[in-house]
Amino acid sequence: MMTEKETVTEKIITDAMANPSPAKSMGDPGITPLSPSHTQQNDTDQVPSGPSFVVVVAIDFGTTSSGYAYAFTKEPECIHTMRRWEGGDPGVSNQKTPTTILLTPDRKFHSFGYAARDFYHDLDPSESKHWLYLEKFKMKLHTTANLSIDTDLHAANGKRVKALDIFAYALAFFKEQALKELSDQTGGEFDNNDVRWVITVPAIWKMPAKQFMREAAYKSGLVPRENPEQLIIALEPEAASIYCRKLRLHQMVDLGTQTTQNGFSPTENVGSGMTQAKEHVRRNRQSRTFLVENVIGELWSELEEGDRYVVVDCGGGTVDLTVHQIRLPEGHLKELYKASGGPYGSIGIDYEFEKLLCRIFGQDFIDQFKIKRPAAWVDLMIAFESRKRAAAPDRTNPLNINLPFSFIDYYKKFRGHSVEHALRKSNVDFVKWSSQGMLRMSPDAMNSLFKPTIDHIIQHLTELFDKPEVSDIKFLFLVGGFAESTLLQQAVQNMLQGRSRIIIPHDVGLTILKGAVLFGLDPSVIKVRRSPLTYGVGVLNRFVEGKHPPEKLLVKDGTRWCTDVFDTFIAADQSVALGEMVKRSYTPAKPSQQVIVIHVYCSEKESAGFISEPGVRKCGTLRLDVSGTESTAPRREIQTLMQFGDTEIRAMAVDVSTGRTVKASIDFLSH
Repeated sequence: MMTEKETVTEKIITDAMANPSPAKSMGDPGITPLSPSHTQQNDTDQVPSGPSFVVVVAIDFGTTSSGYAYAFTKEPECIHTMRRWEGGDPGVSNQKTPTTILLTPDRKFHSFGYAARDFYHDLDPSESKHWLYLEKFKMKLHTTANLSIDTDLHAANGKRVKALDIFAYALAFFKEQALKELSDQTGGEFDNNDVRWVITVPAIWKMPAKQFMREAAYKSGLVPRENPEQLIIALEPEAASIYCRKLRLHQMVDLGTQTTQNGFSPTENVGSGMTQAKEHVRRNRQSRTFLVENVIGELWSELEEGDRYVVVDCGGGTVDLTVHQIRLPEGHLKELYKASGGPYGSIGIDYEFEKLLCRIFGQDFIDQFKIKRPAAWVDLMIAFESRKRAAAPDRTNPLNINLPFSFIDYYKKFRGHSVEHALRKSNVDFVKWSSQGMLRMSPDAMNSLFKPTIDHIIQHLTELFDKPEVSDIKFLFLVGGFAESTLLQQAVQNMLQGRSRIIIPHDVGLTILKGAVLFGLDPSVIKVRRSPLTYGVGVLNRFVEGKHPPEKLLVKDGTRWCTDVFDTFIAADQSVALGEMVKRSYTPAKPSQQVIVIHVYCSEKESAGFISEPGVRKCGTLRLDVSGTESTAPRREIQTLMQFGDTEIRAMAVDVSTGRTVKASIDFLSH
């Protein structure tokens, strides 16, 4: 048996040759399909109902802010959002806490959220440079091409930390907070085994990122690895969709019907509807319990079998677009078009602001300031955040942004002249210096910071609405924290031109959280998803002259085989019912084989002929030891099954004559 390293070197050598063959280099005898195969079955009875939980806790782990909510299975109509957090910012609702984390100089967890930010801010600059402060780190999972368990993140002081540790610390923090609150509520020590946890992730995340979240949950002690059913990874737009089904008319703003109501024009109305909504939310904020009536909302009851709607989830980091179709009678959801979107969340506006500062004060100064005065930089971004939320299409008065004293001071030291001088000298005429020591931005200047991000979203929506699967959309639900922006609402309205009604739930930033709780209470509501990837196994087929490429010919014991064939189980964008099993039968190419090795491959392309094609990667291996057993049949039948679960795919191989089985989870994180 070759060691892993030798196989790898050998693979590299064969890869360097023309027309490489992965299977030849692996040296396993291989398997060949037993015809007739390719049976697909829906084993609904095989899906375990799972243990009964007392409570469902959902964690919305966001790019910019995070939070949790829960409901007891005995009273599923009451969704409780988490306790008020210490800290908080003027002009920002604190039902959630910022996704910021602080580690001590010796890399131990110190605090999360407002507490982390405030503590870090109060440290003396000479001390703070030794502490590790991280924010907006969730985007790293979306942007890292070859994500693995060892991927690093950079703290504000430039030091590297393991991403898995940071995500695990954050989840452990939420676990502790939620269990503490549940213990206080029930008046006793609350047992984690009674909790079903739900973590939400963007639908457009690739499989490695979704698996990474699960690994972090295992590491944090949220759920034990032996009990994966205790954690559901939910897709953010699906969660939003589930909540939107329950919306009553008084719980949302309908931009579609408001064209001439009360003599308002649509644009005036964008703002006024939201102001009323915010007021309604503020009044209800004191009670953290939301009643979700056990009925289908009025809006939803207008939907008929086959009706389609789009959920546009605009968060801090990503924008996720999902098209759902309704299936009656239960109103189950079916995903019609695989999720699309991109990194167009509201932090794009922060980057534009940073670019603006670089134009005025110089990139060299800003880079230096961020490293030397990280806490003051955080302060400046907080000041910008609250002004960003005040931007509106019809705003006429300027927006003032407080510059921290250390910014003004450090700039003078760095450049030898004042901040005021820099503003006068720069050719940025729409940002002025006010005598109170503030940056004064004209509304147009602020709106221009939003433009690139909103343009991306609108372009994406336009492309989506041009797809044939996406014709006649009845509703567009705008959810996520960034959906509160009236600039974004107006842009979406202008793009749609009345083609579908735009619905914005009240308290839109909590929509996903509430939907995730409902999903945890009844996961069967999502019936059909689109497979993001094509999955299959590597097999040998009988070599056919003229059909198979000659370099794939492999002669074994006088039999001519075509090697490296990709036998597809499920194709990208194909509908998959949750829990569905796909089954294939194979037989060892060499009857005397003692160990049967089946390699599972995946690809983003819809079809793959050979495992050696670019973009095809190995994502799992099944090793079935059949030594010491006799097969009664002339050809030993090995059944291979793949089950498509929430975000996990499980593979299994069974030796039919002896009943021996081997299982594997598909691994997207090892390279």
